Amino acid sequence: MTTAALPFDLDAATRHLSSVDPRLAEVIRETRAFQAEMEATQNPYESLMEAIAYQSISGKAAATIFARIKALSASGGIPTPEEILKLRKQTLRKAGLSGAKVLAMKDLARKTLSGVVPSHEESLNLSDEELVQRLVSVRGVGVWTVEMFLIFRLARPDVLPIHDLGVKKGWSVTYGKKRMPTPKQLLAFGERWRPYRTVASWYMWRAFERAGAKVTNKILPPKSKSRHSKRILIIKKRKLRILRKRR
Repeated sequence: MTTAALPFDLDAATRHLSSVDPRLAEVIRETRAFQAEMEATQNPYESLMEAIAYQSISGKAAATIFARIKALSASGGIPTPEEILKLRKQTLRKAGLSGAKVLAMKDLARKTLSGVVPSHEESLNLSDEELVQRLVSVRGVGVWTVEMFLIFRLARPDVLPIHDLGVKKGWSVTYGKKRMPTPKQLLAFGERWRPYRTVASWYMWRAFERAGAKVTNKILPPKSKSRHSKRILIIKKRKLRILRKRR
């Protein structure tokens, strides 16, 4: 794998985060330095093709299936968009892909050829928001998948995956909370980490890993609305129904 250089100053990032967040500063001091597994030669199409193959199954099983997919290419690498479109659905299913993943890969290939999925060079000039908007239009590709692409392939410095379980539980461990934050709470809290929310998120993953399953399995989901709030909502709905009947 050819690793590309980070497009931001990591030392500046860790200094900034340590200065604005003492708890995060402890995690930074006690764990290894930030790393993004960037591949200088892998373009958005190839990254998303791999991401689709790896969705919802174990890494070992996904690696086996993805190796079979690459074996279908004339080059022995990731099949080109043209090759994916020519391959029969049955052939891809035999390689181990689900029907949904076959459709996703076909859609990715079509949208790459039509220009919706940008080249690597084009992606460098697009904002995070523009990339999310374009890439989530691909079947089977959600915001989380694009966020992982932004972090681990483009090393964008200010991405905060607010729905990621590891980030949320890592936050709970770091700040001594019994419950995970809601996405809205995590987004608000993460404002202090700008413009290096990617690096902060990476250290939340490290905090999650360091704590271990015995600790993180005890972390509770976000607190639901109180009974009082639910009662008020029920009363409001009843009043609205009564008003409608009187009209």
